[in-house]
Amino acid sequence: MAEFDNTNRGVLFKNDNKKEDKHPDYQGKINVDGVDKQISLWIKTSNKDGKKFFSASISEPYVKKEEQVKQVVNSVIEEDDLPF
Repeated sequence: MAEFDNTNRGVLFKNDNKKEDKHPDYQGKINVDGVDKQISLWIKTSNKDGKKFFSASISEPYVKKEEQVKQVVNSVIEEDDLPF
């Protein structure tokens, strides 16, 4: 069976952890030209005519602080030019 190509595709899920207005209403993952990104979507209401619309943001995937530290430590350990 052929592997499914997710290039330029994504998925959104309702954000059940929304606690503030600035938090997105929906979040998910999207692949843009072969690069995985995070997508956030807000449902907004126009001040002009009261119509609803979507506002979206695409960013680098969220990485927990602990994972960031692990990535940095691992990259330092893998360096070939360590002095010892």
